[in-house]
Amino acid sequence: MAPCKHAEAGASASASSPNSWLYLLERFDVGVVNLDSQLHVIGMNDFARRSLPVNDKLPFGKIVTDFHPEAAKPKVKFLLGQAECPVNNAPPMAMMINMPERVLLIKVSKIADMQGQTTGYTLVFYDITDVVSKDADSNAPAESAAHPVKRQLRKIPTIKQNRVLLVDVSHVSFVRSEGHYTWIHTSQGGQFCNITIGDLESRLDPNLFLRVHRSYIVNLSQVDEIVRDDGRITLRMMGSTPVEIPVSRSSAARLMEHLGLGDTTLARA
Repeated sequence: MAPCKHAEAGASASASSPNSWLYLLERFDVGVVNLDSQLHVIGMNDFARRSLPVNDKLPFGKIVTDFHPEAAKPKVKFLLGQAECPVNNAPPMAMMINMPERVLLIKVSKIADMQGQTTGYTLVFYDITDVVSKDADSNAPAESAAHPVKRQLRKIPTIKQNRVLLVDVSHVSFVRSEGHYTWIHTSQGGQFCNITIGDLESRLDPNLFLRVHRSYIVNLSQVDEIVRDDGRITLRMMGSTPVEIPVSRSSAARLMEHLGLGDTTLARA
């Protein structure tokens, strides 16, 4: 029996680690929003009231049309659709919201009556902003009401088999856009992320990450080679399997400036 007790003690110690998800979740406030079958908000707890833009939404409206910015609406609709599907376990969804610039981890569950008919939904969220981000660069322009200073991401929440994995930004080679979502590529491969490429661009260190194409952000420290072929520029990234990233014409000069190469280097390439 001794090994079992030792294992239990080890599990308990692991759970109490400041870096463990269980430790963090025990200390997170949880937001709860109840919806009817037509997606009207019928109630929420105090933390949700403090986190969401409620004051200017009274009386409560529909969760999709009234409570979320345009870019977030497809994600919320996707979550609600997944919750309705009887064979799917809807994955958690990471979402950035401008209140101000928070990162929420959201889960939606369907509520049914005794006959199995949908009577509404419960939306639960955790504010993980402090876990995945850090204060903006002290050298950044001062904050104003019109242009608040955004906190930089130090970890990117990704989804794998309905689990949330936090990827250190220093391990990211490049980000690839896919519609409203992205793929975060590291030396271990790609992982799905619910956050748009535009949101990621605004929250990654601009001295290290550069948007070189409408569909790609690259980590400049992991660029191995600049390739020019027939007027087109691509970046070959470091790694055992070479990956080439296209560079748009409008981004070429800015790329060279960031790399400290200048236009003359580009002309000779």
